[in-house]
Amino acid sequence: MNLTLPLRTMSATTRTGLLAGLLALSMVALGFAAVPLYRMFCQATGYAGTTQRAEGGAAPGAVVGKIVSVRFDSNVAPTLKWDFRPEQATERVAVGAREMIFYTATNLTDRPITGHASFNVTPEQAGKYFSKIECFCFKEQTLKPRETVRMPVVFYVDPKFLNDPDTRDISEITLSYTFFPVDSAGTAG
Repeated sequence: MNLTLPLRTMSATTRTGLLAGLLALSMVALGFAAVPLYRMFCQATGYAGTTQRAEGGAAPGAVVGKIVSVRFDSNVAPTLKWDFRPEQATERVAVGAREMIFYTATNLTDRPITGHASFNVTPEQAGKYFSKIECFCFKEQTLKPRETVRMPVVFYVDPKFLNDPDTRDISEITLSYTFFPVDSAGTAG
């Protein structure tokens, strides 16, 4: 018995129902794919201040005489009982040079807490030129009760930043982190 029917022999109602079902299934699949696709788009383009993740740990090397000020910002979700701040508010860095700065986090409670940091760069146009080699934001951080830790960020500003008409007049970049609690199931809460 042949269970497949050519579309032309189906009734109009059956065809419409089948096409509507396929459209609904496609929309559900697109809904699940939207977040990873958006993340990949942002990482590739620097959209919304998304920084780049540098591979290999090497920076291209300083461009002599080209300095940009980088400001460091920190935030904590109200439900995460941590004190989190940069050790310095700003630093002047040579474009292309590898730099390392530290943030400090303290768990203010009597129980271990795991957090995860989200980040962005402003102005948004600078995001695609801000490359992080090492960052505490690449994985979850668990702090013991009352523990204080220093967390490094190793980064550079790509020299292509100087040639982009949208960024060449930018003199200050802000790197901002926000820590959120992670629940026991491993999802941000």
